Amino acid sequence: MTVEVCVKAAAGAPDTLGDCPFSQRVLLTLEEKKVPYEMKLVDLGNKPEWFLKISPEGKVPVFNSGDDKWIADSDVITQVIEEKFPTPSLVTPPEYASVGSKIFPSFVKFLKSKDASDGSEKALLDELQALDEHLKAHGPYINGENVSAADLNLGPKLFHLQVALEHFKGWKIPENLTSVHAYTKALFSRESFVKTKPAKEHLIAGWAPKVNAGVGSALRL
Repeated sequence: MTVEVCVKAAAGAPDTLGDCPFSQRVLLTLEEKKVPYEMKLVDLGNKPEWFLKISPEGKVPVFNSGDDKWIADSDVITQVIEEKFPTPSLVTPPEYASVGSKIFPSFVKFLKSKDASDGSEKALLDELQALDEHLKAHGPYINGENVSAADLNLGPKLFHLQVALEHFKGWKIPENLTSVHAYTKALFSRESFVKTKPAKEHLIAGWAPKVNAGVGSALRL
């Protein structure tokens, strides 16, 4: 019974791990639980037949816990991993499960924004401030001393935020959000994260079409 997970390959480098934060979330969960797994890299620009058979929508990640049943959606996959491999527990208490959940959509909106007065930067700052306050009160991780599922969900998204906003906008998380900075430093240096994170150049290449699409549509107006 081999645990298998299909994840995004880097654009233009099909043998290299790609920049999907949802794929990384699943890999992080397996790594933190020390579950042996086989990783299959999928070139999303040229999806192979075998992959479309197990993922008809052509989305990653998809996961097979060894019973030949492939499941999609990182929320569902991480829940299945937790149930099948309960030790160590990565369960986040319900009251903390949604901490930081609005950061990623706020980041995407700000990243794509071409209007400095549209409020997207403030919306992101407000979400980061809320995370900072939670970590000050309950940290160093979302659920205290030990890493949990909420961290493994948020960590890859914060990595995307950090790399993409600095590259495309010259923007960094404000220094006064000290708990957020300590949090990202702790998460990004974990062995599991170092092993599963995308290379910065692949992450930037992954966002470039989305960022530049906004430029093109603005020019056409």
